[in-house]
Amino acid sequence: MASETESVHDESGDASAESTGPESALETARRQLYHAADHLDIDRNIVERLKHPKKVHEVTVPIERDDGSVEVFTGYRAQHDSVRGPFKGGLRYHPEVTRDECVGLGMWMTWKCAVMDLPFGGAKGGVAVNPKELSDEEKERLTRRFAQELRDNIGPNQDIPAPDMGTDPQTMAWLMDAYSMQEGETTPGVVTGKPPVVGGSEGREEAPGRSVAIITQLVCEYYDRRLEDTTVAIQGYGSVGANAARLLDEWGATVVAVSDVNGAMYEPDGIETAAVPSHDEEPEAVTTYADTVISNDELLTLDVDVLVPAALGNVITEENADAIAADFVVEGANGPTTPTADSILAERDIAVIPDILANAGGVTVSYFEWLQDINRRAWSLERVNDELEAEMQAAWDAVRSEFERRDVTWRDAAYIVALSRIADAHEARGLWP
Repeated sequence: MASETESVHDESGDASAESTGPESALETARRQLYHAADHLDIDRNIVERLKHPKKVHEVTVPIERDDGSVEVFTGYRAQHDSVRGPFKGGLRYHPEVTRDECVGLGMWMTWKCAVMDLPFGGAKGGVAVNPKELSDEEKERLTRRFAQELRDNIGPNQDIPAPDMGTDPQTMAWLMDAYSMQEGETTPGVVTGKPPVVGGSEGREEAPGRSVAIITQLVCEYYDRRLEDTTVAIQGYGSVGANAARLLDEWGATVVAVSDVNGAMYEPDGIETAAVPSHDEEPEAVTTYADTVISNDELLTLDVDVLVPAALGNVITEENADAIAADFVVEGANGPTTPTADSILAERDIAVIPDILANAGGVTVSYFEWLQDINRRAWSLERVNDELEAEMQAAWDAVRSEFERRDVTWRDAAYIVALSRIADAHEARGLWP
């Protein structure tokens, strides 16, 4: 799953990273839950509760097409857990949206919010539709009707959607407006990822890439690597990949490869990343600026210090895990490493920093946006970036502590942090009779 075909990124990371492997999002989320629970002394009844979403809303969304015909689509909103705060997660428009996919992705959002210690639970939703087949007017009508169908189940203190695959800041502005019109008052906090002119936050779109860069820097510090002596290859040059590449380049790292769907630019002496347009700036342009072009598969196996898969899910697999030559993998996309590949990399002592930590900048700045909305006070870009860096440092410190104390992988350490916080909240609140 990745956020929005590499252009708009939801708080889970990169919308282009879809679950295309044999294991579904729900299966993966439950497996990760069990695995983390094995490391903790927690009530198994809490684990049983976390296997299931609190609610799943399924709605029909009829819209009038431009030709006057009426077409009916199916929409979902899976609300997994709210023990730590309102539900939070993206809304996607994609033909393969299903109930179980939304449940699994909602569980991932629960873990991500907990590892970042944000006062949110996890949710996910969407409409089973191909947005490329809709005009702008049809997409607006779909969004407004979907907002109406979900109206009783979302709200700034209940469930706060955000952009995801096939949706963008404009979609969120329409949803916010539709909700506000029905409520009779402007309610910007009902969604995040909006344009700043209607309550969105500065730095929101760049946040997942910035968090990937921050975590990469912290990884290098932890392993006594100078960033100035570090080579980096980044698969994906959308919002996550491009922003991560440019920041790491600015901070002194040598970015030797970046890619889009057509292939990768490879320059062993370093790429001037600011001169290469991102997907937002010029779609699918990376290879047209390259002197040397290699495939995306070749990029994954380059002999570099840091590999950042920031495009699709399930790109590091059993078939290529033995060929990964990087010392560290920092996951910019959601789910770029399959479970079998994860085990292979662990056996090879290749450190994998998981997506729920590395790309969590999106949901973290969404939290900042929500705070700005409910307080009716905007933050400067400088404050957003400073606050994000502080939150990423705190999350890194918590995960690093578990990594060192328990002698587990970085992924296990992140899930242990998340599950322990969720379990403590459930234990404190108890079970309603």
